[in-house]
Amino acid sequence: MKLPRTLVAAALVVVALVLQVAVFPHLAWDGIVPNFCLLVVVGAALVRGPAFAATMGFFAGLMLDLAPPADHVAGRWALALVVVGYVAGLMRQDAKPSAMTVVATVAASSFVGTSVYALSGLVLGDSVAGAGDLARVILVALLWDVLLTPLVLPGVMRLLARLEPAGAR
Repeated sequence: MKLPRTLVAAALVVVALVLQVAVFPHLAWDGIVPNFCLLVVVGAALVRGPAFAATMGFFAGLMLDLAPPADHVAGRWALALVVVGYVAGLMRQDAKPSAMTVVATVAASSFVGTSVYALSGLVLGDSVAGAGDLARVILVALLWDVLLTPLVLPGVMRLLARLEPAGAR
């Protein structure tokens, strides 16, 4: 059962990456696009737990770091999405999470992930925005991610839950 789950996870990441870097830049809000990769990692975290989501976050972040038009030090998104996957995975419950839990998890994950990415840019001297602009970027990214949660997460979570063997937790 691991191979189908891995293939579906990889396909979800590829689709999210294409949407994020090829489609949504045309709809950017102040140059900020929704982080579909983050949404997929959060969905995986809520269904599969922290280990699976952190691993998925690493590969999704690495692909995001290397996908054109990347203009930053590689590894920043990988670090951010590993943290997001792990922290969001800790929110995993035995029962199906409520809509409010999912939205709150996405909001917290968006804040944490975008903050880790932005702060790592400041530490590495790789940031093109000042500290004042970072708050606006984090807020707009959080709004994008929360607005797209009802459109993205139910499908991602349903798909990943169908691939999970009964009783595997």
